[in-house]
Amino acid sequence: MSAPGNDTTPRVRRKRMEIFAFLFLTAIVMPVLAVGTVGSYGLGVWIYQMFAGPPGPPPSTH
Repeated sequence: MSAPGNDTTPRVRRKRMEIFAFLFLTAIVMPVLAVGTVGSYGLGVWIYQMFAGPPGPPPSTH
């Protein structure tokens, strides 16, 4: 156990865990969320266009 006035070990441990959490969020979680968001939007547009047709003006009747 630590001395009564010595609380540096919990501070160092907490700071290390905060740095780990920050790196985990920025290097793993956020890229996965970004790819998932863009991918699901693209899939939704693709499925919509299968039913509604591609974008653009309607074909001319001439």
